Amino acid sequence: MFNLPGLNVCIFKGTDEETLISILTERTNAQRQLIVQAYQAAYGKELKDDLKGDLSGHFKELMVALVTPPAMFDAKQLKKSMKGVGTSEHALIEILTTRTSRQMKEISQAYYTVYKKSLGDDISSETSGDFRKALLTLADGRRDESLKVDEQLAKKDAQILYNAGENRWGTDEDKFTEILCLRSFPQLKLTFDEYRNISQKDIEDSIKGELSGHFEDLLLAIVRCARSMPAFLAERLHQALKGVGTDEFTLNRIMVSRSEIDLLDIRAEFKKHYGYSLYSAIKSDTSGNYEITLLKICGRDD
Repeated sequence: MFNLPGLNVCIFKGTDEETLISILTERTNAQRQLIVQAYQAAYGKELKDDLKGDLSGHFKELMVALVTPPAMFDAKQLKKSMKGVGTSEHALIEILTTRTSRQMKEISQAYYTVYKKSLGDDISSETSGDFRKALLTLADGRRDESLKVDEQLAKKDAQILYNAGENRWGTDEDKFTEILCLRSFPQLKLTFDEYRNISQKDIEDSIKGELSGHFEDLLLAIVRCARSMPAFLAERLHQALKGVGTDEFTLNRIMVSRSEIDLLDIRAEFKKHYGYSLYSAIKSDTSGNYEITLLKICGRDD
């Protein structure tokens, strides 16, 4: 073991899981990237490769996720969701609806660096129709990030959405895509309030009535993210942890990617909506070093 400024870097002989968990869960991702660099310089090997060689199962996947840069991690999650038989649409929806425009540009760059194909090309080949159009719009990273809201624009957009769905025979899906995939979340919240004034219906009810399939799922996810992203992600974690079997793919992704962003808020929403803590849900559905690591990331039982 040797020291960086404020960081300890270990090479694990016979794998000391306790030390490994402690070091990687008690550092920020930026600090973990310094550890990765120092490990490579000291031992001439990639830390993630040694982790893959010494660990196994969901614990291995979680530890590798912790030492992966955020944009690269998301790029790999997206690739995993689209390769093999079938596509994990829920993973695609979750990542593309919860990342900022800047994050999407970084993810797209990382995706091309690793796979030598554009994210857009793979989305195009694995999805279709209005769902594909909306995903590609989100993947472009063009959502407005402004915190300012425009009341007149909200009224105009609400009327456009009403005219595109409830107020006509058939649905103009492109109008839904354009507004929901490009407007800022604060702007969308105001638009949804105006929509209720015009239609006397909640936008979610209109989407459920007018649209279907994965396109419907995607737009509903955007609505829920605009209203409360932590609540949306708490719901995703609840779905990953309830019932028979655990969805580790989703669990790992949300716990790692949100640990430095809004995990405290997600924990609060989880407790509010389901009556028990995220910590206790993880504890009852996982085991061993995998459980220990997730609980360290989660933090307190509240």
